[in-house]
Amino acid sequence: MFDHEITDVFFDLDHTLWDFEKNSALTFAKILVDNKVKVDLDGFLEVYAPINMQMWTLYRENGISKSELRYQRLKQTFDTLRIPISDEVINILAHDYIAHLSSFTHLLPNTVQTLEYLFPKYKLHIITNGFQEIQEKKLKGSSIHHYFQKIVDSEMAGVKKPDPYIFELALDMAKVKPQNSLMVGDNLEADILGAKAMGMQVLHYNFHRESNHGECTMINDLIEIKSIL
Repeated sequence: MFDHEITDVFFDLDHTLWDFEKNSALTFAKILVDNKVKVDLDGFLEVYAPINMQMWTLYRENGISKSELRYQRLKQTFDTLRIPISDEVINILAHDYIAHLSSFTHLLPNTVQTLEYLFPKYKLHIITNGFQEIQEKKLKGSSIHHYFQKIVDSEMAGVKKPDPYIFELALDMAKVKPQNSLMVGDNLEADILGAKAMGMQVLHYNFHRESNHGECTMINDLIEIKSIL
């Protein structure tokens, strides 16, 4: 399936190994109650999820800052729901969300089984656009930190996927050539096309159930990696 022998496997974290949607929902369930914000949780999450994705796209493209992302995704959600809320409360929620998000530790199906299979055979690493202060907490809290040799985040690199430099940095840190590396991620642009442009092998974990794009093999469950590697 791959043109060269794979020695190192790089994973994205959110939506690939760590169950962002479930952990995010549990975080909001806590902080909205803690801060006495009266809103239907399911309705809130339905509006928040696509807005958050839009904000992350802007952030990845350097269209907004980290602080703007954290503020705007909440502000726009409450505005869409026509729920009046002060900037003070939004800022408190934004702070509490980051403070509590990594305390929830749900992983996507078959994450541990897949890592257990790969760990003796390959060097494993993380390349993530997530915020430095919480990504390691997520890995440690969900008890998968020990599987990974190098953890590279966008704040450490100073750029975000799909910028070539974050992949170059990760490859340099891992001391591996692009052709001997496999990138596994959920985002076509950031993970797949970004890594592919660097000469890495790629595998698209189709978390978002996108249609076939022909760029590479797509899997719908991490456990499928066992039949590939």
